[in-house]
Amino acid sequence: MEKKITDIFGTLVFDEEVMEERLAKDTFRELQKTIKEGKSLNIKIANAVANAMKDWAVEHGATHYTHWFQPMTGVTAEKHDGFIGTNKNGKVILEFSGKELIKGEPDASSFPNGGLRATFEARGYTAWDPTSYAFIKNGVLCIPTAFCSYSGHALDKKTPLLRSMQAINKQALRILKLFGNENVKNVKTTVGPEQEYFLVDKKYYEQRKDLIYTGRTLFGAPSPKGQEMEDHYFGTIKSRVQEFMNDLNEELWKLGVLVKTEHNEVAPAQHELAPIFSTTNIATDHNQLTMELIQRIAKKHGLVALLHEKPFDGINGSGKHNNWSLSTDTGVNLLEPGDTPHENAQFLLFLCAVIKAADEHQDLLRLSVATAGNDHRLGANEAPPAIISVFLGDELAEILKAIEEDRPYDSKEKEVMKIGAHVLPKFPKDTTDRNRTSPFAFTGNKFEFRMPGSSSSIAGCNIVLNTVIADELKEFADILEKAPDFSSALHALIQGTIKEHKRIIFNGNGYDDSWVEEAKKRGLLNLRTTPDALPYFIKENNIELFKRHKVFDEEEVHSRYEIMMEEYVKILHIEALTMVNMAQKEILPAVSQYSYDLAQTCAMKTEVAKLENVYEKETLKDVSTLLDKAFKATKHLDKVLKEAEAIEDFEKAAFYYRDEVIPAMSALRTPCDELETLTAENVWPFPTYGKLLFGIL
Repeated sequence: MEKKITDIFGTLVFDEEVMEERLAKDTFRELQKTIKEGKSLNIKIANAVANAMKDWAVEHGATHYTHWFQPMTGVTAEKHDGFIGTNKNGKVILEFSGKELIKGEPDASSFPNGGLRATFEARGYTAWDPTSYAFIKNGVLCIPTAFCSYSGHALDKKTPLLRSMQAINKQALRILKLFGNENVKNVKTTVGPEQEYFLVDKKYYEQRKDLIYTGRTLFGAPSPKGQEMEDHYFGTIKSRVQEFMNDLNEELWKLGVLVKTEHNEVAPAQHELAPIFSTTNIATDHNQLTMELIQRIAKKHGLVALLHEKPFDGINGSGKHNNWSLSTDTGVNLLEPGDTPHENAQFLLFLCAVIKAADEHQDLLRLSVATAGNDHRLGANEAPPAIISVFLGDELAEILKAIEEDRPYDSKEKEVMKIGAHVLPKFPKDTTDRNRTSPFAFTGNKFEFRMPGSSSSIAGCNIVLNTVIADELKEFADILEKAPDFSSALHALIQGTIKEHKRIIFNGNGYDDSWVEEAKKRGLLNLRTTPDALPYFIKENNIELFKRHKVFDEEEVHSRYEIMMEEYVKILHIEALTMVNMAQKEILPAVSQYSYDLAQTCAMKTEVAKLENVYEKETLKDVSTLLDKAFKATKHLDKVLKEAEAIEDFEKAAFYYRDEVIPAMSALRTPCDELETLTAENVWPFPTYGKLLFGIL
């Protein structure tokens, strides 16, 4: 790379530095005040900002602008409008008004809405989110926005995320005030999402309908080599992949995305990109950009990036570890154990809020990551189990146990540890990050939520995390604000929380079968699949929780439940149709021709030389038997698929797909994968796992 990172970083972002340079001082101050206080922008200020934004964008080659938003599809949406216009004399001019900056009106009926919008009520609104900077992408000025209906219902992922951030800010400030932190004006959640993905050669990708239509392989026998040699993780990055990564980094840096770490992952052809943490709504925007650019830039290098959670059977899938923390505007990480008794009492209270939230809201945490793709990962000895538990590490777990039992912590002092009276030992980060099997692990100064899938927006899981922890902080503040003796009440609250919710703490091996039994004894939920998890969304207590913190109203909860269920059904429907299509049009005809060739060869050799033809006869017998099985399985899958299509109720359909369609898909795959191992490579109709996983030279 010729240019320094510092020279290119943020060059395509209309950030605070650019605003200060291009806006009048009064306008800049008013805009900053608006952003910090969350108030509406008056039209005079909006016009000034819009004009400066347009001039800057045009100087950087932009011809259009768009309200860039995140509907409930999980990917971003944009409609491009040109700056071009005409004056009263018909002369071409470039224009962009404050009104166009602040609000847009896309058709809301064509996006997933779960019944919140009818087609004849098509109006929806996009509203500028000034806390997330505008940027230029492909010659278009992108303005991050929220998306809502005419009646004010959230139709996107950003709006409830911002609401959840407001909720946790409000409750965290109440707690901090009790500890005398009067100077803190704002508490924000921060996130650093680790993005995993696979890269395959474009020429092989284009020969596989399953990858094109579904993003994952629906057929495929294991290649002779998989990940068993453990030589890919942190291995030398191939030059072609490195060139892609270099271009990706440069484009992301230009957009102000703080990508820092890149490496090979465990599975062959699997890689990871991780950023420095940032405020949650910005991190969410940046992760959406990251996923988009990974896919776009890969194509420039003759590659295709697969973001699906399980593109290949038999090797690791891809996740997106969500590193979550709380920080104040004074620069304090509230999940960082401090140096004084005062700081540590505060840390322990926030820690207990997270533990309590994880225990009381296992259902919401699980459903926040529930998708058809992620069901393949969770509990498959490659990712955390579908059971929620919290990993704290031995040292911190022992400290909490000492507090619970009012007994000495094994330290130099050998005294009963009183909250707020003793300094906690420093926890070296490497001692709290050993358990990769935990779904929710404390890693020194943050919690790493390891369950989210690689293709999902991180908005969903962070909406839930923020809301459930805000609710616990509210409960704590309600108790402590009324307490006649703060110190005694604080000690009792922390001790009581540990006693009541210690069942959620598990430092063992989450992959071990014994954990499933142990979790059952502890009364923990094991929601194995998406249809198991999603109905918890619309439980009365969960609806009330979201209403209490003004994150969702009842209609918004129900709409999201419907959308998630429908998405599950649609994904499986497409996968099943693709399997039938590939079997009928590619696998069965190819193998039938191969068996004919075997029979012809066998007959000719017998006629000419009266040979035994053991290979041909045995192979023909095995191939013919499997071919019949595959044909019958194809017919059966087609039958259950038609039955599924007739079910109108989306909830019933989801369970039918899980219980009938998925097993039928598996029953078709088994003989087809066996046939692949017996069929000549030049006859098999599409590239094998060997080519896909090891084809990038």
